[in-house]
Amino acid sequence: MVTKFVYMFSEGDASMRNLLGGKGANLAEMTKLGMPIPQGFTVTTEACNDYYDKGRVVDDGVIKGIEDGIEKLEAISNKKFGDKNNPLLVSVRSGSRASMPGMMDTVLNLGLNDASVEGLKNKTGNMKFAYDSYRRFIQMFADVVKEVNKEFFEEELVKMKELKGAASDMDLTGEDFKKLVSTFKKIYKEKTGADFPQEPKEQLMESITAVFRSWDNPRAIVYRRMHDIPSSWGTAVNVQMMVFGNMGDTCGTGVAFTRNPATGENLIFGEYLINAQGEDVVAGVRTPNPIAVLERDMPEVYKEFMDITTNLENHYQDMQDVEFTIENKKLYFLQTRNGKRTAQAALKIAVDLVAEGMVTEEEAIMKVDPKQLDQLLHPMFDVKVLDNATPVAKGLPASPGAAAGQVYFTAEAAKEAKDKRDERVILVRQETSPEDIEGMAAARGILTVRGGMTSHAAVVARGMGTCCVAGCGDIVVNEKEKYFTVGSYTVKEGDFISLDGTTGKVYIDDIKTVSPEISGDFATFMAWSDKIRTLKVRTNADTPKDAIKAVEFGAEGIGLTRTEHMFFNDTRITSVRKMILAETEEARRAALNELLPMQREDFIGIYEAMEEKPVTIRLLDPPLHEFLPQDEKSIVKIAKEMNVTVEKLKAKIESLHEFNPMMGHRGCRLAITFPEIAEMQGRAIIEAALEVKKTKGFNIIPEIMVPLAGEAREFKYVKDVITNVADTLIKESGIELDYMVGTMIEIPRAALLADEIAKEAAFFSFGTNDLTQMTFGFSRDDAGGFLDDYYTKQIYEFDPFAKLDQEGVGQLVKMAVEKGKSTRPNIKLGICGEHGGDPSSVDFCYRVGLHYVSCSPFRVPIARLAAAQSVLMNK
Repeated sequence: MVTKFVYMFSEGDASMRNLLGGKGANLAEMTKLGMPIPQGFTVTTEACNDYYDKGRVVDDGVIKGIEDGIEKLEAISNKKFGDKNNPLLVSVRSGSRASMPGMMDTVLNLGLNDASVEGLKNKTGNMKFAYDSYRRFIQMFADVVKEVNKEFFEEELVKMKELKGAASDMDLTGEDFKKLVSTFKKIYKEKTGADFPQEPKEQLMESITAVFRSWDNPRAIVYRRMHDIPSSWGTAVNVQMMVFGNMGDTCGTGVAFTRNPATGENLIFGEYLINAQGEDVVAGVRTPNPIAVLERDMPEVYKEFMDITTNLENHYQDMQDVEFTIENKKLYFLQTRNGKRTAQAALKIAVDLVAEGMVTEEEAIMKVDPKQLDQLLHPMFDVKVLDNATPVAKGLPASPGAAAGQVYFTAEAAKEAKDKRDERVILVRQETSPEDIEGMAAARGILTVRGGMTSHAAVVARGMGTCCVAGCGDIVVNEKEKYFTVGSYTVKEGDFISLDGTTGKVYIDDIKTVSPEISGDFATFMAWSDKIRTLKVRTNADTPKDAIKAVEFGAEGIGLTRTEHMFFNDTRITSVRKMILAETEEARRAALNELLPMQREDFIGIYEAMEEKPVTIRLLDPPLHEFLPQDEKSIVKIAKEMNVTVEKLKAKIESLHEFNPMMGHRGCRLAITFPEIAEMQGRAIIEAALEVKKTKGFNIIPEIMVPLAGEAREFKYVKDVITNVADTLIKESGIELDYMVGTMIEIPRAALLADEIAKEAAFFSFGTNDLTQMTFGFSRDDAGGFLDDYYTKQIYEFDPFAKLDQEGVGQLVKMAVEKGKSTRPNIKLGICGEHGGDPSSVDFCYRVGLHYVSCSPFRVPIARLAAAQSVLMNK
């Protein structure tokens, strides 16, 4: 059977998204609905995958399908591809099944050459339009297909405008554009070593191949990694008849959302430009008009536009993002898709759609990306401080939230400042482009001089949840010299500014921020999620403050308290060091007795904050050398404070040195060598629980976790130390208290022998950070130095420390769950690594039968929503 690689829009529908990509499936669906769509065809995602499978060669069957598609478009349009009198022109656009705005490449006006441009001029009687279209095509083709920097062309356009005293591109004449075409062709030849291709079929095949290639360009790979999009999906390519918004003042182009993508308000939100092509709006080259102006300029077109967008929203039951063109007062829709939106807007739209009767609560839950909730859980500006701050500029509030940080003018500089110096970064650009994706991801805020609410910067920032102020014409940026001016102020690279993405205001201050609250639509939406999910969500918290914050965000317990974090306080570290330096068990116990009341008070505070919610406390985990100084100056200072010689302290540090401390004397191994450490911590945990039960009446059931066990006898040895202390304390107190002793499954051997360990352990908590390190055989602290090479070469598609490796590490988890249940059917099962807040990892935890996930406080709502979506996806 011959594979069909090309489908006309009339042959598909919305159900074919995986094959036709999101854009192609929606164009097919809109064709089916009888909407005004310039006709075309889609080259499938299978064709893209076939291209890569064959070593980046386009199959003959694909080429034949494309040729047939062009013939059908010629018949529909009554035009001829490449004809010098009546040319058919097409656009070539990417379209993966997941929306990836701005990540891949587009070519417009394809089919123009030196002969057909004259035919277009003669047919339309509009030289300016014809040559404007041709110069755009040359520039796009050079940029997308041949990777010639578009700045070479932009510089010539700027020179021409300066020469002619033109304020905008459209103030130039047809002759001006004709001269630019000649100049652009010279640049093309200079940069590529070949003449600009005149054969339309060659132009088309090279452009389609370039879109296939763009699936694997660096910015697309980064975007896919950020949004969990597999490379195996591939991208479709849509070839569509051109309609023109740049033929004159009865023409235009625009982008619109059926609801406000920043706030969720149920009002049309969009922009358009008279006498322009679509790239002008998206790229932010000219500042567009609000869509409301269209009602004044072309009332009949506006009415048709509103009717169709309303129908589209009702049909797709979600807020739509549409691109449209008006050619001589005739309206065409070029695409529709579910619109990217801020987290605030996503929640409002979901709640409103339920209230309007358009969707059910369950359907609404699936419309919000759990990762987006992160946007709502991080600080906003402190209003009191903001009242005393004076804005120096105002742009468009393109993506809400607050950001304060240091200014950088290139994506590379922004990424370096974040990665190497952990700075708070504000990326400032004339306008962003897809090449800026890594800098945008590194930034807390984005400020652009040009562009509107639907510019690249705005759309991508909203998708990332990054604060963005766009179209801020008040500032003058000199990217080359690395500064911008606004009024009498000059802001240099590294200086602090603050952006308010909700108002569009810019401040030359480092403004204080405050934490958000869960209320309103957020609270309503999360309540729906909680009704559906079965997986519990706990938090990782080491202090009462963290615990209280997590409970505010909906945490149902603590899955990990790292007791070592309590030891680094200035008043405690001395006692810890005394313990380490002790020569005898007696001296060690004396130091531990100093720590006991401090540990007990910590646990009392956490128990009181959590009331009767479960709390898992991990015994001391890191190697002892981490508590000792490493540099000469600190060694001298601490030796003096502790009244020991520098030589003795150095000798102890040297004796504790390990070549690979990740696999060294840590975790339960410390408790086997020094059982008095586990004894003290067990005592503090149980005494705190007894105290809180006595004073507050809370029925605390401590869950005591032994880290790094890989052998049942090893675990039992430490467990016996704890139970001996616990049972004695409970008996002496006369208070009934249940407790549990379990282990963290974090080394592969523990997973392999989980059935043996479960005979002794009351619970398993999967420490997938260490389990990932041990399974992959590399350190998360060092892997960042080489993992980028693995991503670009597609050996790995994601960071296994951020998203659980389900094929490898996940199989160990699954095995341990099954083995653990085989010997202890009622064993409690959870996960407490960073993966507990990653949606795809949460779904895996649900599917393998864990009882809870645990994550940082700010990721608790993300896990709650992901757990609800897991139930719905796995029905």
